[in-house]
Amino acid sequence: MTRYKISEQMLERALQTIPLASQTFSKSTVQFPVGAAPLFLEKGAGSKVWDVDGNEYLDFMSALLCVSIGYADEDVTNAVCDQIKTGVSFSLPHRLEMEVAEQLVEMIPCAEKVRFGKNGSDATSAAIRLARAYTNRELILVCGYHGWQDWYIGSTTRSLGVPESTKDLTKVFKYNDIDSLTALVKAHDGKIAAIIMEPMNVTYPEAGYLQAVQQVAKEAGAVFIFDETITGCRFAKGGAQEYFGVTPDLATFGKGLANGFPLSAVVGKAEIMDLMEDIFFSGTFGGETASLAAAKVVLDKVDKLNVPAVLLATGEYLLDELNALIKELECEHFLSTAGHPSWSFLLISDTAENSSYEIKTLFMQEMLKRGILTLGTHNISYSHSRADIDALMNCYKQVLPILKTALVNKDLLTRLECEPLVPLFKVR
Repeated sequence: MTRYKISEQMLERALQTIPLASQTFSKSTVQFPVGAAPLFLEKGAGSKVWDVDGNEYLDFMSALLCVSIGYADEDVTNAVCDQIKTGVSFSLPHRLEMEVAEQLVEMIPCAEKVRFGKNGSDATSAAIRLARAYTNRELILVCGYHGWQDWYIGSTTRSLGVPESTKDLTKVFKYNDIDSLTALVKAHDGKIAAIIMEPMNVTYPEAGYLQAVQQVAKEAGAVFIFDETITGCRFAKGGAQEYFGVTPDLATFGKGLANGFPLSAVVGKAEIMDLMEDIFFSGTFGGETASLAAAKVVLDKVDKLNVPAVLLATGEYLLDELNALIKELECEHFLSTAGHPSWSFLLISDTAENSSYEIKTLFMQEMLKRGILTLGTHNISYSHSRADIDALMNCYKQVLPILKTALVNKDLLTRLECEPLVPLFKVR
């Protein structure tokens, strides 16, 4: 009996009705190698999850960063249960819409008004429509990952099904390369509606870079948008804009808002947000109260418990330990770390004999065997303890030497119990 027998049986069944057997690439067999990974989870509590075969894991994916407090947090669960007893969706607005909007306006520097969606793509797409309406222009400049909608995904290699006319309206600039941005602005002078970017993903912004982008946007007459789907309520209470001291015109929030319940938000200057009265951004479930009840508790915890400071301290401890281990094992030629401590990355480089994806496959295979759920990221939640980090490091101390030995002996592929992973598409 294999460790993942039931997972693999469920995969075969799910593929009959669900493409990829998942609702997102990031949770599918594109990212998790069949035969060496769990494919379905059953439950979670705090920082731990259990797969359908009963295997227990410390989860360092945190549901793709949306579980920022911890699985099945008691306060969040109680608030949601209390709310659903009196109704979830209504024929008129509910007071929770106003109350959570007020919390966001209080916390986020750029927020003067708020509208809700259900996922990050809702929010970024609404922000783009606002920017186009506000400027009466169409061209969008992007940097980072901004969701699945046509306006953005047409600029990536995953553009199947996107009209060419739509692709032509989005141009990509490079992070920390102000010249790549100014060249686009010069080439499309007077046509740019918005400059939208993740304020940070893998790499820290160079000194003055975000301020320079903001100035370029201002001079171009474009709306400056921060996509804080991940960084919001994680880098600081008010997001990366508070953390870096740069206030955009609009911002989008998502994963940090409701501890796994579906909720996103567009926030920003009132003069731009008021165009929500004219553009069509409308969703029956935008005011759904279970997610808003969760968000009210989460935002209160973010504020009163200073959740971002806790995530920072936990993540710094992890990175200090991991960087020391990489150096001690003399693995710097193929391993390094990057990112903010609350959302950091173990970066794996190609070697002469093996691709980074082949090495990553062996890494995941061995970490998963030892009860660590990871894609190579450290998505810290409030529930992760120092003991959890010590347990993670104990696994790293076992697995990193395996990787090094496999590379030295040139037998990595023979150690795999599955097919190697292949790239999805590269943004970060």
